[in-house]
Amino acid sequence: MNILLYLFILLIGAFIGSKDFLKPKLLNRIGSIQTLSLLFLLFIMGVKIGLDKEIIFSLATIGLHSIILAVASIVFSILGVKLVSSKILREKVKVGDDI
Repeated sequence: MNILLYLFILLIGAFIGSKDFLKPKLLNRIGSIQTLSLLFLLFIMGVKIGLDKEIIFSLATIGLHSIILAVASIVFSILGVKLVSSKILREKVKVGDDI
């Protein structure tokens, strides 16, 4: 049910944005509003984590898993970009040779 609410709100926002219902003064501040909203969300998440004693006691394990996941994500992202970009560059060279 929650995901449908989120999608509905997203669609309403997209509709309002596409129809130019917002004033230019507000549009110029959208970035600041997003940043403040994100900071508020992070603060609330931090409070919720701080209140959960189970999470506090398992921070070492969670931290280790997080580091492993972050490093693996970075390494495989770099490898993926290198693989795809080398394939694209190789195809560009082949196309360039045909001309």
